[in-house]
Amino acid sequence: MARIPLAPPHTLLNRIGAWYSRRTYGKVLDPGLALGHNARVLLTYVRQERGAATWNRLDRSLKHLAVMATAARINCSWCMDFGHWEADALGLPMDKISKVPQWRDHREDFTELELLVLEYAEAMTETEPRVTDEQAAVLVERLGEAAFVELTAVVALENYRSRINSAFGLTSQGFSDACEVPSRT
Repeated sequence: MARIPLAPPHTLLNRIGAWYSRRTYGKVLDPGLALGHNARVLLTYVRQERGAATWNRLDRSLKHLAVMATAARINCSWCMDFGHWEADALGLPMDKISKVPQWRDHREDFTELELLVLEYAEAMTETEPRVTDEQAAVLVERLGEAAFVELTAVVALENYRSRINSAFGLTSQGFSDACEVPSRT
């Protein structure tokens, strides 16, 4: 159950946000409803998301794997649910996406570069980040500097999203059948 009412004030901004959300996603997104209690925070969040949507230096499948690994590490079921829906919309292989929470047990299903990205996303997501000079150097070499910067930014952005959603107590909103984060072993 959400820790904040998902019924923000009935302002013009929130009405426009609800309209856009229904038009784009088929329903009003719970994070938008929660953030709608503070117009400045909501506007900043939307601007940040709109800006991030234009980033294009990192391969979209690598970007999505990083986002999913981050959401799984934080254990944000809302983000995992939405991430499955997004992966399907992007045409990514759902079999691979569903294995992200336990990628270490399914290394054979990921390329070497994908494994490096998954490991980096998790290392960056730790409460005290565990990113090493070697990890960064290998990824800069393999991806290039611009894509490495984008990878780092997208993992940080997903940390932001997942931590907000988790703190608000937001859970799956029904975007996919595979919305629960399997336990890590």
